[in-house]
Amino acid sequence: MNRRHFHRLLLGLPGLVVLGVDSRAAAAPKTSPSLLPIVDTHAHIFERRLPMVAGRRYSPDYDATLSDYLKQLDAHGTSHGVLVQPSFLGTDNSYLVAALKAEPKRLRGIIVVEPAIPGEKLSEFAATGVVGIRLNLVGTELPDLRKGAWPAFLGRIQQLNWLVEVQRDAKDLPQIVAPLIEAGVNIVVDHFGRPDPTIGTEDPGFRYLLSVAPTRRVWMKLSGSYRNGANGRGEVIADTTVPLLLNAFGASRLLWGSDWPHTQFERVTNYGAARAQLDRWITSPAARSAILRTTPAALYNFQLENAGSAAR
Repeated sequence: MNRRHFHRLLLGLPGLVVLGVDSRAAAAPKTSPSLLPIVDTHAHIFERRLPMVAGRRYSPDYDATLSDYLKQLDAHGTSHGVLVQPSFLGTDNSYLVAALKAEPKRLRGIIVVEPAIPGEKLSEFAATGVVGIRLNLVGTELPDLRKGAWPAFLGRIQQLNWLVEVQRDAKDLPQIVAPLIEAGVNIVVDHFGRPDPTIGTEDPGFRYLLSVAPTRRVWMKLSGSYRNGANGRGEVIADTTVPLLLNAFGASRLLWGSDWPHTQFERVTNYGAARAQLDRWITSPAARSAILRTTPAALYNFQLENAGSAAR
């Protein structure tokens, strides 16, 4: 499926009106450097007229389309990206899947589903480029992953060699990560683990994450520092957590994500700034190459060309 077919598919979605993208989401440098084999592991696409779930924490007032995201990748010399289902779209993954079908070599997807979903449906998702599920548990009741439909569901995730991406405040992560480790699945923890802004790296939940690094089942995502505290506090926390994460996990278990289009923080950052942060956090070219290239390529099943190029 090419981009033209993708847009035709979108026009056919019930009740969908394709609108012009908001300037905050579309902003990008005018230059287009040659693409390097780099993976952005965290981005979202959506349109404001898509059906959204009740009780959502956020409702976008602009569109962030596949075309807009690809322009960001192109403008910043980034070859591949991972689309993560945003919470406000719930379990309707059709928009994300359409994008994967339009760009099967360049994109992978992380979806949101109910644990009772039939196994054959998961296999259908896998055929489109889906490589994992997201447990976005911010503001929700914590599920017991050892009971009900969860054990069988996690068994299917393990058989597919998918990952489970987790977003939750650090203090609650032991209740989520521990049963996932027991289930033998690959785990990706979003946004530095979301430590408490007031105590940062002393958060017991963050310390728990450091303690499970030797399991080699957990990957940490360096993304969205602004989500961990207002007025620059999130950036300070990121600066202090990165050395600890690098020491505990190693570059082979760290990932970078742009968090584009930076929902709720569109006016305070942009893609280029998010990418520049990684260069400041990770000064070793070898470690940066692992985080941008070899680590995500293996985890998200990408075939990267020119893998020996130096990371920017």
